[in-house]
Amino acid sequence: MKNTNGGKKVYVGMSGGVDSSVAAALLKEQGYGVVGVHIKMWGDPEIPCTFKEDRYDAMRAAAHLGIPFETWNLTAEYKTAVVEYMIAEYAAGRTPNPDVMCNREIKFGVFLRRALEQGADFVSTGHYVRQEPEFPISNFEFRNKKKHDFKNSSIKNLFKIQNSKLKIAHDLNKDQSYFLWTLTQEQLQHCLFPIGGYTKPEVRAMAKKIGLPNADKPDSQGICFIGEIDMAEFLKKYIPVKSGPVVTTAGKVVGEHEGLSFYTIGQRHGIEIGGGIPYYVAEKNAKTNTLVVSEGPYDAKLFSNELEVIGANWISGKEPKLPLKCMARIRYRQPLQKAQITKHAARNTKKETMSRDMFYAVRFEEPQRAVTPGQSVVFYLGDEMLGGGIIA
Repeated sequence: MKNTNGGKKVYVGMSGGVDSSVAAALLKEQGYGVVGVHIKMWGDPEIPCTFKEDRYDAMRAAAHLGIPFETWNLTAEYKTAVVEYMIAEYAAGRTPNPDVMCNREIKFGVFLRRALEQGADFVSTGHYVRQEPEFPISNFEFRNKKKHDFKNSSIKNLFKIQNSKLKIAHDLNKDQSYFLWTLTQEQLQHCLFPIGGYTKPEVRAMAKKIGLPNADKPDSQGICFIGEIDMAEFLKKYIPVKSGPVVTTAGKVVGEHEGLSFYTIGQRHGIEIGGGIPYYVAEKNAKTNTLVVSEGPYDAKLFSNELEVIGANWISGKEPKLPLKCMARIRYRQPLQKAQITKHAARNTKKETMSRDMFYAVRFEEPQRAVTPGQSVVFYLGDEMLGGGIIA
């Protein structure tokens, strides 16, 4: 077909799944010069991983599409930026989100930088999110263009580069905007998200129509380097066990835990307390090494109207006018909740993984269950994702 994109080159991160394969197919159809890249992440050598199978599936999809294919070994970068970060956060008593960090540091960090160095104009992934220009250039804006000196680079950039908005995907069940709140305008100038305007069934239908060999491949679940074992079992390989009491919110000692690092707020399974009562983790008291649990899911200690935010990022590149009433979610796929954001003055704290220079408070209209330090809170206005931060 006619090349409608001027020969611009896009490197597509092909995981081996159907979503990124269809993204590559759509971009090729749109006239881009597409290169498929499979990224090798770090994997625990003692845990079975599907890297070889996934790479083979990505390679077969690229061959079917007739596009060049490369494998990039980013295991060292992934281990440092994602795995070691995750372990350090758990050791500090928080519950991090490795998917958010992988997007920030690997897919839209190392992968993007290396692709641009090799001559790419864009990178693309199979994320379900929509990207739209914030200030579309209209005919009206060009009407008097002869009056401008277009040799001036700043004027040219006014028309060439424009801010992008990130919006919720059309498929609400697959929307992945929650994991992309760290993206910046500098990154978004070089990003394409081709499948955000489609539903998952539509993506699979397209894959079958063009004969992709992985059209029926199931979606991946969990984190590759964790494999089939649970998170606590993985973490015990790197974080020492430090036993302590398990106490109910009423002050009754009901058992012993193996270390606060191995539990997360709201957790029910894995506490290993008998008696037939469903216990939920309500608090982790690091000073006394005490795990506080609620008896049942409706204990008031499990709920909170407020949270603090550190390491915030705004997709537009500018802080919105505050206070701001908006919608927010504190976990993936949580229904959006009414909230208000206010800004607090910077405060002196010990150095943490995320900067605390930008300190915000979020108050929800309704109490939120299991507000978890280390997880992400993400903000929305209508269908636009504004940005987010880490729950302090």
